[in-house]
Amino acid sequence: MCNSTLIHFGAAVCLSALLSSCALPEGLFHRSGSQSATASLKKSPPLTPGVKYEVRKALATTVPFRPSEVKRYTFVLDQPKPVEKVPLMLAAAATPLHGTSMRVRTTAYTHSESDHIVYGVKNAVGTNLKYGTLRSAAADWSRFPVGTRFCIANEPGVVYEVDDYGSALVGTGTIDIYKPSRSMMNDWGVRHVDIKVVKWGSYERSMQLMRDRTRWPHVRQMINSIQARAKAGGVPVRPMPLTASL
Repeated sequence: MCNSTLIHFGAAVCLSALLSSCALPEGLFHRSGSQSATASLKKSPPLTPGVKYEVRKALATTVPFRPSEVKRYTFVLDQPKPVEKVPLMLAAAATPLHGTSMRVRTTAYTHSESDHIVYGVKNAVGTNLKYGTLRSAAADWSRFPVGTRFCIANEPGVVYEVDDYGSALVGTGTIDIYKPSRSMMNDWGVRHVDIKVVKWGSYERSMQLMRDRTRWPHVRQMINSIQARAKAGGVPVRPMPLTASL
């Protein structure tokens, strides 16, 4: 008892001899209802991992104090475990090798195409495809990570956000612009445009979204490309298993 820190919940009546023999820390032992009790609780230090603490059942002030009859137990706080992060390399890829302004090849797609009709109006993030002042775009997430936002020259007031990908885009620098109809898609065709990236997306979120989709070769290719970029940046990366998940 004398080698452990003593914590009291509620009130207790204690003999002065017991206090002196155990050398209890100041402020941990108090009487219920006293002003010093509240003050002592505020002064008590926080619990420390690895230290053995003893807890005793509180006694009413009318109950005689008999040490042999007091119920007690001890506990030791575990050391906190570090939070495991996704095996990523955000620092390695947060600033892409190319600048914020570039000329890119763009195509267009719509939700009613045969290769997208199974997904309907949903994008790869799981939300609806957007077409307004903020519009959806698809790209290789190892080049333009999910959440990347950019503007196209000569389109004032319009911002595009990468929230989708496609197998034909992986390994290329092409960006696919979402259009809500086939006619608008056909009108766009293939264009080389100047874009300005206003916000780079998250490689970490890209990996999180793709980690359960590794049955698809183009997804595995994007994951491998992101991890290769991380290693090239000198950031340790634990490879993500590329087993064919459903």
